Amino acid sequence: MEIEFAKSAQSTLGVEWELALVDGRTGDLVSVADQVLSGVNANDPAMRADEEHPHIKQELLENTVELVTGVCTTVAEAKADLTRSLEAVRRVTDPMGVELFCSGSHPFSAPRSQPVTDKERYAKLIDRTQWWGQQMLIYGVHVHVGLDSRDKVLPVLDGLVNYFPHFQALSASSPFWSGEDTGYASQRAMMFQQLPTSGLPFQFASWAEYESYVADMLTTGVIDSISEIRWDIRPVPGLGTIEMRVCDGLASLQDIGAVAALTQCLVHEFSSIIDAGGTIPTMPPWHVQENKWRAARYGLEAIVILDAAGNEKLVTEHLLEDVLPRLEPIAEQLGCSSELNDVRTIIERGAGYHRQRRVAAENDGDLRAVVLDGIAQLRGA
Repeated sequence: MEIEFAKSAQSTLGVEWELALVDGRTGDLVSVADQVLSGVNANDPAMRADEEHPHIKQELLENTVELVTGVCTTVAEAKADLTRSLEAVRRVTDPMGVELFCSGSHPFSAPRSQPVTDKERYAKLIDRTQWWGQQMLIYGVHVHVGLDSRDKVLPVLDGLVNYFPHFQALSASSPFWSGEDTGYASQRAMMFQQLPTSGLPFQFASWAEYESYVADMLTTGVIDSISEIRWDIRPVPGLGTIEMRVCDGLASLQDIGAVAALTQCLVHEFSSIIDAGGTIPTMPPWHVQENKWRAARYGLEAIVILDAAGNEKLVTEHLLEDVLPRLEPIAEQLGCSSELNDVRTIIERGAGYHRQRRVAAENDGDLRAVVLDGIAQLRGA
């Protein structure tokens, strides 16, 4: 089969932000996405009541809404787009007593008790995956970056895979699961990979190999559409983008801007290397797999494998000493220097899992306090 890759301007940007709907007093999840989306449409004169909003969408669970930007040129533009959607949601949720919360998982809610959105594709997913599908009480941030040539897609994917642990460590915010501290910085990373076609991507030498893989998945009934390939990093041919789906949910636009800037800068760097006739180094799959586990387990304290030779470094040291200085000229070119510098802010103050464990300890292990603190973060308090 032939898979066309849509035309896209190089290094344009799109961001998707999954938000949990919670009771403002108790922190419990509330399954009111239908009411929220209906209210958003009712407040927008350009929308019909039964129409899907272009920027505020349903997700797998009825306790979730997803904010989706348009095509942006800069990270600042993407943050402004998300802010507008956030304000539109709050105009509906505030009178309901519903708050917004975002981390890789909800700290104490029971996953299997959460109602699933009434759509055929979600019902089919749950029917096929059973217990594992019923565990998907997880939230993430996805970043799309445009590529101006199909020939760049797979080499850029290979390049981003090398930085998988960096993104996982910076965003890790799911230490708690169903009321229990898992010992992991990101429980979400471990859970999501249990679904078919999820987890680390395969790495292909050519676009034809990728097309053959997709054809096999369709022929054998593993997927019904290419969108059901849910890799942590994946091509999105219909949009002309590479999508970075590694990150746990993030509780502030500042942190979203940081990971978006890091993604945009890395993709632009890889694109420029290819334009200059260079190649992007790869690592053996076993190194990549080990890096994912280390980052999920240890977060910013992870020592990660850097190359095929097995050289290692603390992930924060690699970011501060090597990656960020190298990307600073690119960030200036793309207009995201401030947002890229916010990666340093995350490292200096700690990631989401640090804060959640600290808040839990300060409140005698009460995980409701963790949710209420996350609500305050998202409010900008």
